[in-house]
Amino acid sequence: MSQLKNVEAKILQCLQNKFLARYVSLPNQNKIWTVTVSPEQKDRTPLVMVHGFGGGVGLWILNMDSLSTRRTLHTFDLLGFGRSSRPTFPRDPEGAEDEFVTSIETWRETMGIPSMILLGHSLGGFLATSYSIKYPERVKHLILVDPWGFPLRPTDPSEIRAPPTWVKAVASVLGRSNPLAVLRVAGPWGPGLVQRFRPDFKRKFADFFEDDTISEYIYHCNAQNPSGETAFKAMMESFGWARRPMLERIHLIRKDVPITMIYGANTWIDTSTGKKVKMQRPDSYVRDMEIEGASHHVYADQPHIFNAVVEEICDSVD
Repeated sequence: MSQLKNVEAKILQCLQNKFLARYVSLPNQNKIWTVTVSPEQKDRTPLVMVHGFGGGVGLWILNMDSLSTRRTLHTFDLLGFGRSSRPTFPRDPEGAEDEFVTSIETWRETMGIPSMILLGHSLGGFLATSYSIKYPERVKHLILVDPWGFPLRPTDPSEIRAPPTWVKAVASVLGRSNPLAVLRVAGPWGPGLVQRFRPDFKRKFADFFEDDTISEYIYHCNAQNPSGETAFKAMMESFGWARRPMLERIHLIRKDVPITMIYGANTWIDTSTGKKVKMQRPDSYVRDMEIEGASHHVYADQPHIFNAVVEEICDSVD
């Protein structure tokens, strides 16, 4: 954990705006590692960003300053990931999902945030949607960035979009263990393994880091007790699909909660989901869009465009 602390400190040093990084203790003794940028901006609804599987607060470094120029930005490591507590999650998909969602709500209460613009990427998008079903009064706008776990698994194999090689590589080990077991087994070679499977991460963050800082960050986020990862495994069936697909439930979000879905034009996630969400919510605001030149990690592939789009959404709230 100390190595993760050190590499994250190096990442956060890049922030220009004032920020506060600390543990937020929940009543059940779990701790959520939280980074708040521009805490002094009290006039507008804060933006809360929820990272994806295997990620952490550090991966938002290309977005934090831009998105906190006129409002407070909160980002945190999901329970079971990054520097947050790593409890034992329920083994069933509904129980695991509920544990994540409850931890987000308890974090919000503890932070004293009355309402928020809620943004989630990938697994974070799935959980932000689940949160919005349960606590719609807290969400002024739901922003889903390449969300995982929406489509129903097709019965016809020809309809399944092929995931990238690294996803297949991870999935091949999955049957036997947790998704990131390979990284932990690799020990000190782990950062090199991240670099080998995901050389694109180094390129995405090249403006900030010329070295392997980001690969090391991802490695140290995931080289610990696999808590959130085990929960994710309970929630999915084969890497791309959720056991409880969100398309079957999105209509349960209160009608007055606006939703924007942002996809990378080159993502492996099924982008037709946006159209399907519109059909499920005919009387609600649903906008879906694709960002050219971006894949699954839209926020890092095209940070300037992504930041401009998110800022525009936030400005539409207040």
